[in-house]
Parts: sequence; structure tokens; C-alpha cells
Amino acid sequence: MSSSSLPSPSSSHPLQPYGWDAGWEAEFAPSAERGLVPGRVVRVDRGLCDVVTPAGMVRADTEFVVPRDPMKVVCTGDWVAVDPEGSDPLYVRRLLPRRTAFVRSTSSKRSEGQVLATNIDHVVICVSLAVELDLGRIERFLALAMSSSSGEALLHKSALSWESGAQPVVVLTKADLVPDPAVRAYLVEDVERSAPGVPVHTVSALVGEGVRELTGALGGGTSVLLGASGAGKSTLANALVGEDVMDVQATRDLDGKGRHTTTTRNLLTLPGGGVLIDTPGLRGVGLWDAGHGVGQVFSEIDALARGCRFPDCAHVYEPDCAVLAALDAGDLSPRRLDSYRKLVRENQWITAKSDARVRADVRQDWKRKQADGRAAGRAKRGQWR
Repeated sequence: MSSSSLPSPSSSHPLQPYGWDAGWEAEFAPSAERGLVPGRVVRVDRGLCDVVTPAGMVRADTEFVVPRDPMKVVCTGDWVAVDPEGSDPLYVRRLLPRRTAFVRSTSSKRSEGQVLATNIDHVVICVSLAVELDLGRIERFLALAMSSSSGEALLHKSALSWESGAQPVVVLTKADLVPDPAVRAYLVEDVERSAPGVPVHTVSALVGEGVRELTGALGGGTSVLLGASGAGKSTLANALVGEDVMDVQATRDLDGKGRHTTTTRNLLTLPGGGVLIDTPGLRGVGLWDAGHGVGQVFSEIDALARGCRFPDCAHVYEPDCAVLAALDAGDLSPRRLDSYRKLVRENQWITAKSDARVRADVRQDWKRKQADGRAAGRAKRGQWR
């Protein structure tokens, strides 16, 4: 359930602009009995975090909530219980259960996830129109967004449905660089085909175009901005907040890429209600337990697959494959199928690294496919003789 749909706390609370509601009040009740103070993490930096509390902003140490599991590290967007004002030093004493979290796999060889933002209602995927659209990258972001984990499910790496997790939104930034309405409409249509059911907005933060519509679409709650360096996230954040709260640097003319202007994740309040989390540009977006999300992003392939002869059809060379039939008939884009296969393989590999049973199943499946491939090759060679 999104924070915007929960009832307000019994009385006006100073943290309401940051998303405090009756649900968080109930979660915090045991900590209130201990004399602790509620707060939301605005920024994290090397074991210390800025926390907004009813008394204002405080700097707190996370030493007492440092876990062995990197998925439970204090993150921007978390609700926490901290020592009361006057304590020196001041510590975060408890991390309240998360409702949602955006998680990607790390670049390490170990099977680890990295939490980028928590307790989010909208995942805003920023894509620059200053460069050629990378539809595969959009699909990758969406697969993660639609698999946003929540609550105790996060600890067990089980994905929630899109309806109960964070809602994805695609924002095509720097729309002023595509002044031709026909070209812009074509690009939006291209993205909509790659993001079925996901709202797609064109925005130019430079001239203010589309900003009001996007603000209305986010509708309060907590939104996180994600995208590559140079996608215009910080510029968009400034436009949504209504003032220059984030530093902005020009992108390179050669390839439209930018530097990492934002180096930490920051939580900002929006004038119309709700909060925004701006994040550093992401060079790599590794999947993390995104099987459900991949299925939703490629819903047309999942629907076709139900007509395949074999329930475990890989849609490569199997007989009576409904997916391949749609491809041959021109009803399915080859690019979409290639992207689907790539993300499915990657997600299986990530899952197999941490689950021995899945690893054994994947190994057995590959052996079967190799044997089938060799048999098919021999059959073809026999036909050619």
C-alpha cells in the first residue's frame, strides 16, 4: 500500500510533509515507549546520516543498526528511531520495516543487492532525448521498478506485484531538443511499446514544459529519480522542487553524457506535497530478483508463451513455440524478444548465485538445451546430404 493512500495520524505531526502517516505511527509506537524520536533519513554518508525529526534536522550515527546483510543498511528514505535531542553522541537505534525498496545487484562477484531508495511510491525513470533512445536500458529499469520489494519480503528477496510495490513512470527529459511534434510523438510511441501500461511523460525542465503535469502524476508520496549520468535528474529535481537545490553541470556535446553531479542520494520536500529522492547517475543497472518484473515488462511475450507446447519453452528452437510463431508472423519485435531473453538469462544467473537449487536447475537446463541443439544440428546435416 502506498503511503499516500494511508490515513493521516491521529493529530497533526511535523513529519507529515515527509510522508508520516498512521501506519508509521503504529510501527513506531514501541520505540516511542522507549523515549526514542521518529525521523526519516534524508542523506547517508559513511556511517552517518542526516535525519529529519519533529525537532528539525539531526546528524546521527548508524553504528547500532549496522547489519551483516547489505540489504538492511540504513538508506535514504528509511524511517528510523533515534535518540532524543540532547543526546551526545546521537544514534539511530532502530530501522522501521520498509514498505518498498528499489534494489539492484552490485558489481561484486558475490551475490549481493544494493538498496538505492526505500519506502517509495513512484520510480521515475529519466531518459534524455539528447541522445538516441536505449529501449533495452529502459526495459531493464522497468523490470527492477516493477519488482520493488517490500516489508519482510525484502529480506527474503521475494518480489511484490507492481500494484503493491512502487509505481514506475518514464520521463523523457530535455524535450526542448526535439521541437518537431511528429518526431517527439514517434519517440513516445516507441517507449510506450517498450513500457506497456506505464505512463510516459515528455518534460523540458529548462523551459518548464511538462513539469506541472508530472507533478500531478506523482500525486504526493515518495518518488525516486533514476537514470544515467546526463539524463537531467538534478535539473528535473530543481524544477519539481521549485528552486536550485541540486548542482547541475552541462553534458558533453559528443555523446550527451554527464558527470556525476549528484554523488549521494538526497531526500527533498516538494512544494505541492510529497518528497523526492534524487540519486547519482547509474552506469550499471544489474537485475536483482526481477523475474516478476521481467514478466510484466514483456507481458505480451508472457501471454504468447502460454500457447507454447512446452511449459518450460525457451523460445529458441522448440517446436510449436507460440512466441517464435508470432516472431515469424511479424507480430513480435525481434528486438523485444532479444531483450527479453537477455534479461531472463541475467536474472536466472543472479538468482543462481545465491540459490544452490536454482543453480542446479539452470545447469541441468543448459545441458538439456545443448543436447537438443546438437541433435538439431545433426538432423540438419543429415538433410543436407
